[in-house]
Amino acid sequence: MINAPVSQTSVDATAGTQGAGNGRLAIEGAPLPKAEQRKRDSDFLKKPLLDELSNELPYFSEDALQLLKFHGSYQQDDRDKREKGKDKTWQMMLRLRSPGGRIPTGLFLAMDELADRLGDGTLRATTRQAFQMHGVPKADLKEVIGTIVRSMGSTLAACGDINRNVMAPAAPFEKGGYPAARQLADDIADLLSPETAEGSYLDLWVDGDLSYRIKPNRSVKKARSRQLEGGVFSGDEREPLYGDTYLPRKFKVAVTVPGDNSVDLLTQDIGLVVFTDATGELRGCNVYVGGGMGRTHNKEETFARIADPLGYVPANQVLDLVQSVLALQRDYGDRKVRRHARMKYLLHDKGIRWFRDQLTKDYFKGELKPLRNEPKAKLHDYLGWNRTRAGLWFVGIPLLCGRLEGDFKKGLRKLVETYQLEIRLTPNQDLLLCNIGTPQRASVRAALAELGVETPEMPAPLARHAIACPALPTCGLAITESERILPDVLDRLDRQLQRLEIEKPLLIRMTGCPNGCARPYMAELALVGSGVNQYQLWLGGSANLQRLAKPYLQKLPLDELETTIEPLLMSWKAAGGRRSLGDHVHKLGDEAVAELLNA
Repeated sequence: MINAPVSQTSVDATAGTQGAGNGRLAIEGAPLPKAEQRKRDSDFLKKPLLDELSNELPYFSEDALQLLKFHGSYQQDDRDKREKGKDKTWQMMLRLRSPGGRIPTGLFLAMDELADRLGDGTLRATTRQAFQMHGVPKADLKEVIGTIVRSMGSTLAACGDINRNVMAPAAPFEKGGYPAARQLADDIADLLSPETAEGSYLDLWVDGDLSYRIKPNRSVKKARSRQLEGGVFSGDEREPLYGDTYLPRKFKVAVTVPGDNSVDLLTQDIGLVVFTDATGELRGCNVYVGGGMGRTHNKEETFARIADPLGYVPANQVLDLVQSVLALQRDYGDRKVRRHARMKYLLHDKGIRWFRDQLTKDYFKGELKPLRNEPKAKLHDYLGWNRTRAGLWFVGIPLLCGRLEGDFKKGLRKLVETYQLEIRLTPNQDLLLCNIGTPQRASVRAALAELGVETPEMPAPLARHAIACPALPTCGLAITESERILPDVLDRLDRQLQRLEIEKPLLIRMTGCPNGCARPYMAELALVGSGVNQYQLWLGGSANLQRLAKPYLQKLPLDELETTIEPLLMSWKAAGGRRSLGDHVHKLGDEAVAELLNA
């Protein structure tokens, strides 16, 4: 069974504390904070972005770029090229909306061509199962996003104060609950897509061609019609679920099957575990709420948190439950203090009992039952060759840090184009090549070997589940390096483990700042940027992503990493190696771990 203990910072209360009265309902009629007023003045995410797309400046204004996020793009500059007294090298990063990580053949080929012609020549698989492009000039942004839309892709709501890309197990298995989980992820993505903002999106990027509108299925249409009812209704018929100020901050949803924690379920605002009958028909879902990773250094009121169990909901009520939870966060999430605006803080401040009571009183008219039992969770990665069904295969390819570039990217394009393969991206930043027929296996295997992927099922042990955020040079929030130096950090740690004759795997994550994009606070060992070449050291997460790590050092110089952790590693080895490092740290306790790190 998935264990979802409340984080050490959580409380269960019936009365609010900090920020509890700062939601949408509390500030209606009062002067809005700047971020909220900007959304209201935007004419549903269009102004002043539409006007600034056609000017000759190489960058967007602050008002426009904040709206640009809702359209799936961030404005960045190359920090390696900054020179005092000279203009910044402005560029755009954009991100796909791809529920469950599914990238059809034509969309991948279009992205690959755009990256070479108008980007920096690379694509990056994110930890949220989407491709990112970097290095796009502002003048080319409309062509890039327009081409993505015409290739049956989308960037709408990939960023911004709105529901983000919905995650699901990437493996295209046709067994058990996997098809139902993928379908539910697609349905939730369509259910939580903004109504009027979609029109603005198409106005900006494909000159208002409404043929590219999202076309939800019947069950989603019925659920969307209920956005005009009760507490779910925002009060604005043009944008019935979100209203004209959308959400206080980003919102994240993941769906999975019992026992498969490839999606890092407990880090989500809503985590759903599907239960199906013998035919694969959805019967209902266990629901978890209030997870989130982002935090700020030296701001103790910000913290990582894992989700609380909410209950079990029958299949015919899942979509209503999801939009009800989002509506509750829309109304009660903090809109005055943005770093306190995520739903995890609402759960922390008000407690799960208040949350459940408020949900069922004003928003959700269905029934919440006790959780159903689940098998022990496992971090699956699907690397290597796997059979989808008789005569059909997929192969999981490890991509350290998710970066596609150079000859490997060219060779991958040739494979996809030749055999018309579909790509699926994993939350671990790996890539699955799908729809490989049995007669094609030998040719695909040989082509991968030529690209240096001879044994995709056997990557270097430390690299297998290691992930990192992009950090420098493009991310404006980065304090120090992450993606560019992770391979070297892993090599150093691998040499240390070999020298100490420790053969057990270790879950490592790394970020250039505390915002948590690589979900470091769930790792057994995480390095979180806190200064130039300095990192917080987090330890004690679990290998199956069920327990939060804890910070033990605030500013660890990277060149002191091995000497600092060696006494802890020796203690782990002396314990006999039966436990993972995270479990060993958890059993030792804070004081003993601190003594070892300071030995």
